[in-house]
Amino acid sequence: MEVNPNSPQSNGSSVAPNALGNVQRPGEYLRQVRITQKLELEAVAAELNIPVKTLTALEQDDYKSLPEATFIKGYYRTYAKYLKVDATNIIQRFDDIYANDTGLLPNHALNNSPIKIMGKLPGSNRDRNRKWLKRGLIALAVIIVVGLIVAAVQGMMSSSSSNEEPVSNDATSEVQVLDMNGGNAAISGDQLTLSFNRPTSVHIVDSTGKVLATGRQASTLNLNGETPFQIRLDDAEAVSLSLNNENISLSPYTVNGKADFRLSR
Repeated sequence: MEVNPNSPQSNGSSVAPNALGNVQRPGEYLRQVRITQKLELEAVAAELNIPVKTLTALEQDDYKSLPEATFIKGYYRTYAKYLKVDATNIIQRFDDIYANDTGLLPNHALNNSPIKIMGKLPGSNRDRNRKWLKRGLIALAVIIVVGLIVAAVQGMMSSSSSNEEPVSNDATSEVQVLDMNGGNAAISGDQLTLSFNRPTSVHIVDSTGKVLATGRQASTLNLNGETPFQIRLDDAEAVSLSLNNENISLSPYTVNGKADFRLSR
């Protein structure tokens, strides 16, 4: 037969105590009821789905080995209901002696309790961390996409600017006009006049092989040399030509907009 370490030896009576004694502890009382009902501790633990270690600590009122006070009260109520005794006085007595045994209030929450509040489980922190990480990655992706779009727009604008051709200045000629008369001699030979309605490139050589003009021209050009002239025009429609003040039609010499021909008087 079991011996209660917290109370005097049982007198062998099989009559269950009908009330919690004035100085009796809750666990001691429940243990006496169980023994009186001839119930084994292991069988009760299995019925209540409470570990034998926890049930032993309850019967010995060993509160420091148990979780926080709220759960101890729950164990007492479950145990009392199983033994068919009133739990009200048990809970009241527990509140009276719990502070003396542990130095804590009966409504406290132990930091090292084996039973944790669900909101504080490690998994919850991991979930929150994952959410913040996911949000951070999304924000980073948005920033990268915006940056790429801005860079692409700037690149397109730079490309458009670089591809724009500078406006030609009609007052400036890029043609090289050669002075065939040494600058001081009287003008001799045949006179060739070219007028332009838009800039184009020309190349003119006289019969002696001298280059009279070459390059891009936009204004009227007056040349003197010996016929026949070898004339090349990149845009024949942009040029009006006369030889010795006689207008020359360029259409017979024009192919695909260009003219390359010999002109004599």
